[in-house]
Amino acid sequence: MTPTRLLILHQNFPGQFRHLINHWKALSIFQVNGLGLKSAPGLDGFNHLCYELHRQPNREQHPYLRTMERAVLHGQAVARILLAAKKKGYQPDVVLAHPGWGDALYVRDIYPDARIIHFCEWFYSLPKGDLGFDSEFPDSFDQQAKIATWDALHSLNLVRCDAGVTPTQWQRSRHPELFHHKLNVIHEGIDTEQLNPDANATFKLPNGIVVRAGDPIVTYVARNLEPYRGFHTFMRALERIQKTHKTCHAIIVGGDDISYGARPKNAPNWRKQMLDEVSLDPARTHFLGKVPYQSYKKVLQVSAAHIYLTYPFVLSWSMLEAMASGCLIIGSRTPPVEEIIEDGVNGVLVDFFNPSEIAQRILTAFESPQAHMPLRQAAEHLIKSRYTLAQGETAYRELILQRG
Repeated sequence: MTPTRLLILHQNFPGQFRHLINHWKALSIFQVNGLGLKSAPGLDGFNHLCYELHRQPNREQHPYLRTMERAVLHGQAVARILLAAKKKGYQPDVVLAHPGWGDALYVRDIYPDARIIHFCEWFYSLPKGDLGFDSEFPDSFDQQAKIATWDALHSLNLVRCDAGVTPTQWQRSRHPELFHHKLNVIHEGIDTEQLNPDANATFKLPNGIVVRAGDPIVTYVARNLEPYRGFHTFMRALERIQKTHKTCHAIIVGGDDISYGARPKNAPNWRKQMLDEVSLDPARTHFLGKVPYQSYKKVLQVSAAHIYLTYPFVLSWSMLEAMASGCLIIGSRTPPVEEIIEDGVNGVLVDFFNPSEIAQRILTAFESPQAHMPLRQAAEHLIKSRYTLAQGETAYRELILQRG
């Protein structure tokens, strides 16, 4: 059987396609090639094509259009690489792309006969999403207009693909309804084989203290510590917890950069901003920054209560990984979380904006760990029955090999 020639396009190659590529590169049914920015991390043992922008967006460009200009520059750079590859005879049957940076804008023009599948992560300007959710950080009209203009890129991407993939029903619902027929809900999965509860787990904190599973440990994880992931609310809740519970520890994983939203106006990062606002015991508050995967797993295994708060936005892998590790999730009552967590069944739901409620639910978890064990077990079962890498790979493969 002739293998399907598959081109995978991601500016930060391999991005969320890492596990898929590792699996597919060994299959005889696929001939896999990749393309990403020259600065992309790449994949060990897999050579991919690289592109780079020939210039940055014009500083004089209208602010609403800077993102679109950058997208065109990405699309143009990718087009130059693909046109050269086409001259040498390369013709993919299927292109799987994350189009959010503009990389895939002109793939249809170069390969009109290829089946084009886009990873459709988010569509910004629809109501009841992340924009305007948090009144503490109100959006200006200019910000709203800029985002609405940015959605022109996402609309064009939806028009130009044959099919789209989105990880959750909530994310699918955020796209305009006229495109829903193209969108397939497929979560790429998490590495559930590497994530398990461990009643004997220990973790050595930076100050030398060793904590153990069963200790009163509250954990918080985000790529970066910022309001989109409820960091400000968590810190206010933590202040209340520490005043009541004198021996608990907080382990906080995440960087000081910005993934979503804006930097604080009065501090270099949100960690410093919130430490200036709240009063915490530094001996019991442990900021680890970004940690190796093995350390991350141990943090989840020693957790007595794991906090996951998010704007109505893209759901983080970390929540699913925490569930697979048997954590008790105390999550925000926001749509992406509510799709996975059923209050009192496989986790606890709280008001995103209510530090007192969050603190009380954490304290209750400390006081009655055995009463919450069924929730932990249900969370682990859900993830390991519905969100495995194998299930994600199978669904992606079936979509890629689909004809017509």
